[in-house]
Amino acid sequence: MEQNSGIKKNVISGFFWKAMENGGDQLVTFLISVVLARLLGPEKYGTMATMLIFISVANVIIQNGFQTALIQKKEVNDLDLSSVLWIGLIISAALYTFIFASAPYIADFFSDSDITPMLRVLALMLFSGSVVSVEIAIVARSMNFRLQCIATILADIFSGIAGVIAAFKGAGTWALVLQQLIKNICLMAFLYISLKWRPKFAVSAERLKRLFSYGWKVLVSGLIDTAYSNIYTPFISRLYDAAMVGFYNRGNQFPQVIVNSMASTVQAVMLPAFSKTQDEKQKAKSMLRRTIKLSGFVMFPALIGVMAVADSMVMLLLGPEWMPAVPMLRLCCLSYSVWHIHIANLQAINANGRSDIYLKLEIIKKIIGVAVLILSIRLGIGGMLLMKALFDYVCTFINGWPNKKIVGYGPFEQWKDILPEFILSTFMGIAVYVIEIIMYGGSAAFLSGAISAGSCLVLMVVQIAVGGFIYLAAALLFRMESLRYLVETMKLVVGKKL
Repeated sequence: MEQNSGIKKNVISGFFWKAMENGGDQLVTFLISVVLARLLGPEKYGTMATMLIFISVANVIIQNGFQTALIQKKEVNDLDLSSVLWIGLIISAALYTFIFASAPYIADFFSDSDITPMLRVLALMLFSGSVVSVEIAIVARSMNFRLQCIATILADIFSGIAGVIAAFKGAGTWALVLQQLIKNICLMAFLYISLKWRPKFAVSAERLKRLFSYGWKVLVSGLIDTAYSNIYTPFISRLYDAAMVGFYNRGNQFPQVIVNSMASTVQAVMLPAFSKTQDEKQKAKSMLRRTIKLSGFVMFPALIGVMAVADSMVMLLLGPEWMPAVPMLRLCCLSYSVWHIHIANLQAINANGRSDIYLKLEIIKKIIGVAVLILSIRLGIGGMLLMKALFDYVCTFINGWPNKKIVGYGPFEQWKDILPEFILSTFMGIAVYVIEIIMYGGSAAFLSGAISAGSCLVLMVVQIAVGGFIYLAAALLFRMESLRYLVETMKLVVGKKL
């Protein structure tokens, strides 16, 4: 009983601090990106988005497999951690050499000679990333997310200030490169100073082999997922131009602020939490159900709400030159609205040591996803993103199906549980958009540039207030389980020092 209480307290504490970290990280990053977007414009953001594809794939190779294995393993010592650190740095050096040599060819492919020097400098973040990977594994195992929260927000602030100053000085896309580099280095340094752990100059091939036997499937799954997630950027770049990539990148970022705040919290906290209950099926089911319902209660209204206020939000924050991003933003919100379901299911599968199932799921989904992308190219960017969103909904059934056997909680039962939140959020979103139609006649007025910044602010405030009132009032009226649990959890958070 005491053990169960301890797990619950650690999960609640972990959720609180991880949510604070992700929320603070996304808020600071978002505010800085708004300033940089106004200073740099769509084309430079498109160039940066293109370069980050290759860094993201390289980071998955360095971080995903061993980091997840370190978190999932029941017992870990200094030799495990040190072995992963040194092999990570060796892999980073090999990947950096490859990216350095490939940079001119990548620049030729995208017809942008500026990519060569910037990609070579940006790739230096792979080294700090390999260190951060081990540090975050240590934090996750101890569920000391308070430390990670403080370190991440400080890194955001320092790097954001540097990026904005560089942009004001006319550095162009180099300002974005500088921001990314400084953020990684600062995060590494802050965590290194705060953690008591220091690496040993020792590597155990036996320990690495054990970790890799679990982690390689997660690594391959992560590579497939990252490659697929970034596949739309090169397609858009080749079919259109860097400016259109910039519009897509901005449209994708708005819902990512919400998704990364909630879904990353679920991912970081629930893997170690699920791992502690992997031998207790009923407890694991209860935890998975609670995770999906509670995150759905927050994410459905947030993302559908962003879809409803997209016109006024983009015009107010980014300006009229960014309005072509609005349709992409809405479709990305639709796609991301179910990501919390994917992540919760996949973490439950991983925590039970079934990385083989995780890999099979990724292969199946991505083969179908690429086919959907190829078939939808003729439909234009809008058609491509709509088909992707619809497929993401189908994937909730693919990801949830194994958990019917593993923890006794399958996709149909999951959707039955979260359907009230989804229906209520959809109703709220329609009501919020109707306000825009009543006040200004809909999206056409914003595209024509007839709406001032002051009017956008008034509209957005009214929409958010009305949407929030409708959602919370209906949740209270229908006595929704998720609201009751959220209130109880917040009371526990306030009543205890986390």
